[in-house]
Amino acid sequence: MNTSNHSKTNKIAMSQKIAFGIGMLGNQMFPAALGIFIVVLIQNLGFSPLLYGVIAFIPRFFDAITDPVMGFISDNTKSKWGKRRQYVFLGAIIMGISFITMWQLYIENGIVFNFWYFLFFSLIFYLGLTIFSIPFVAMGYEMSDDFHERTKIMAVSQFIGQFAWIIAPWIWVIIYDPNIFSDPASGTRELSIYIGIACTLFAITPALFIKSKSTLDDKNLAPLTRKTLGSSFTNIFSLFKDAYKNEPFRKLCMATFLIFNSFQTIAAFSFFIIVHYLFSGDAAAAGIWPTLHGSIGALITTILVIPLVSKMAQRYGKKYTFILSQSISIIGYILFWFLFIPGKPYMFLYALPFFSFGIGGLFTIMMSMTADVCDYEELKNGLPRREGAFGAIYWWMVKLGTALAGLFAGIIMWYVGFAPDAVTQPEGALTGLRFFYTFIPITGTSLAIYVMWDYDIDEKRATEIKEELLIRNNS
Repeated sequence: MNTSNHSKTNKIAMSQKIAFGIGMLGNQMFPAALGIFIVVLIQNLGFSPLLYGVIAFIPRFFDAITDPVMGFISDNTKSKWGKRRQYVFLGAIIMGISFITMWQLYIENGIVFNFWYFLFFSLIFYLGLTIFSIPFVAMGYEMSDDFHERTKIMAVSQFIGQFAWIIAPWIWVIIYDPNIFSDPASGTRELSIYIGIACTLFAITPALFIKSKSTLDDKNLAPLTRKTLGSSFTNIFSLFKDAYKNEPFRKLCMATFLIFNSFQTIAAFSFFIIVHYLFSGDAAAAGIWPTLHGSIGALITTILVIPLVSKMAQRYGKKYTFILSQSISIIGYILFWFLFIPGKPYMFLYALPFFSFGIGGLFTIMMSMTADVCDYEELKNGLPRREGAFGAIYWWMVKLGTALAGLFAGIIMWYVGFAPDAVTQPEGALTGLRFFYTFIPITGTSLAIYVMWDYDIDEKRATEIKEELLIRNNS
């Protein structure tokens, strides 16, 4: 048996939780900054909405494809450093270097060159993200086997990680301030260097400080040879089949896909709605309002939603907390339709406390639930455990959703006739953007609640699974 999975201490030192949380800050800050910078491609470097959709889709789809392979590698690595740490370190370095490089774009090089240049280095960046994120997430699943301690670990990590979304929106203010940079493209080039270095340091923190045991003597691991790596592509289909048969895990993946894909599809629209609907296309006049939308929403998530969701999960259970938090977020999306008011930009701030329960509640609960599902899967199918593989499939769903979201966002902007570089938008374009901004997340969230309605791993069932595992593995 793999003793490392069943002899761990239930209570985890706060220093270990914080180290994992700092890694989550790097994991969140890279895509948060990417989401801000990518607006510059449309607004300032001449990319069409359809090119934006392609740029957003291809690298993320590539990332999603490589995740299960990385899960297999991470789950079966024999090393004195354990299964995960070395990959977390290597992936962080690749992400940092490629992130800086991909944003060295100059408008005089032309759209065609910039498109292929950005696409190439995006693929390298997302390869680094795969190498980093799959082992990193598996680290979190393995830190404790206690039902509530898992929620606390994820709550701490999400609390720290949310600072990425508080900080990142202020990038808009900096790169669009003519007193700081001559143009947003040059601001993006320079800021990417500072952000890339800082995020790399955050991302390598778990590799340096989270404890792990040697797996050199673990006989449950498959050898990582050319043959087994090649067969891992075939095994992916078997793994997906096993995951599909695992009903609780299937529900987690479907619900996450629906909510996160919906959110990511309309995420970039907030900038365009505020600038073009509230301020008639004048980015300078919009000032800090696009920033406040993202930053205050993330701040509310950090100081209110995550602690509250964590407490609610311990008292009422994870499933009911998920349903309640997502229901509250639907109220926020409804309010956005009424509270985006030209001349009164401050009104949309009233929707943010409701809206913030969506993503803020999602990953705090879902990552904890995924750790519970790994126990359920082990009980059904036996050792070796597959935190990395199941984590890879879960995040494959997230990343596939993100890839499709970027493509859908570009298609929606094209469909409604939105023109980012136009002073005056075509008739109906902004109404169309606002409609999809409200309709898509409400629909996705409602379907996710329906999917999770009969999810059945509560605290009692999780405790029973843990006890059955202990009996079986000690027999």
